Amino acid sequence: MKRPADRRRSAAPTAPDRSPGDAVGLRIEVEVGPPGHGGFCVARHEGRAVFVRHALPGERVVAEVTEGDSKDSFWRADAVEILEASEDRVPAPCEYAGPGLCGGCDWQHASYEAQLRLKGEVVADQLRRLAKLEREVVVEEVGSPFGWRTRVQFAVDPDGSLGFRKHRSHEVVPVEECAIASSGVDEVGALERHWPGMETVEVIAATGSADRALVVTPKHGEQMPYVGADVKVSVLRGVSRHTHISGVQRIHGRPYVREVAEGRTWRVSGSGFWQVHPAAPDVLTEAVLDFLEPKDGDVALDLYSGVGLFAAPLAEAVGENGAVMAVELDRQAVRDAAHNLGFADDAEESTEFPWVDLVEGSVEDVIADADYLPDHADVVVLDPPRAGAGRDVCVRIAGLTPRGVVYVACDPASLARDVAYFAEAGYELTELRAFDLFPMTRHVECVALLEPAQR
Repeated sequence: MKRPADRRRSAAPTAPDRSPGDAVGLRIEVEVGPPGHGGFCVARHEGRAVFVRHALPGERVVAEVTEGDSKDSFWRADAVEILEASEDRVPAPCEYAGPGLCGGCDWQHASYEAQLRLKGEVVADQLRRLAKLEREVVVEEVGSPFGWRTRVQFAVDPDGSLGFRKHRSHEVVPVEECAIASSGVDEVGALERHWPGMETVEVIAATGSADRALVVTPKHGEQMPYVGADVKVSVLRGVSRHTHISGVQRIHGRPYVREVAEGRTWRVSGSGFWQVHPAAPDVLTEAVLDFLEPKDGDVALDLYSGVGLFAAPLAEAVGENGAVMAVELDRQAVRDAAHNLGFADDAEESTEFPWVDLVEGSVEDVIADADYLPDHADVVVLDPPRAGAGRDVCVRIAGLTPRGVVYVACDPASLARDVAYFAEAGYELTELRAFDLFPMTRHVECVALLEPAQR
């Protein structure tokens, strides 16, 4: 396991205070247009775009402006009265879904078939706008649209009740249940007690094991409470978002949970990244391998490799005649990946996959460093955070002349921007699959294959 020189991440920028605007509260009657990227539909009012939540294409609604000034080019609004309803409209199954309520779900007022269609239209629209590509996108259903979320972070209101924040707000809506939370989250019983003085409470229910964890983050100056739960659960202390420190502290139990995917058991520490849909790791891994078709002897890169979800099957596919380099910035994720890939403590080489090179560092820095990067790669897996990989990373990957790059994306706009950068570097989008791994919300996961453009 290699580590370039330590690099400290800068603190996340603080969101600027927004004045509500002199149009807030204004009610307007609009004809609702197509879905936009962000869980809303686009309408127009007196030449101005209005991003309307809780509406559906083709409806006529009364929309109440929630953000906007008379000088703004667009407003945000909620549909508070439906004058002409779409055939796709259904009663929201959750009592906390609706204008001014929980901001976690975006499409509960749409039939599930409509949700899939709307998400496909959003992905296609982003590709059209940002990558200049015309492509029909079909979003694939994956399991039940309810009871799927295995990791839920609750906000805490001033009285200590758990809930979720309103859309684009810090205000907390207390809840007694969450329709998309898994049964494993429910059985921990966090919603049944109060958490005064706490900032957030995250409940983690592993898939494939009985491991459960609570990550409790006190407000600045507050002490950890005694935590009793309805089931055996590990308790970790989180770090306030108002500090520059990262990581969690074990209070009791394991500092990690064991997830099961691809027929393997994975260690994921604290609030470390793991797909929240129980089927996602297997679904995504299968799609990645189907697109890439890694072969014995291949040189493979796994960029933004997390705890090693894609690195392990890549290593199995390329075999001892090949090589895999996995790059990840988060230190705890690298430690988990080392464990998951068969590295002994602080060992330079894996006993299971000696041909895997695990590098701790930012992809942007590592991929620009000739001391770490191979001269050539046959296949590349790219699974960046929501902001995407960016031009420099895309161009550098193309310079390695891989026969295939598979891009796993949780944000269609970032995917489309990076597809455009790859096009500039001579790679074209040849295959795309989209999966509904976040039902009821605006989010959609895409797996894209980029190959050298035919000349």
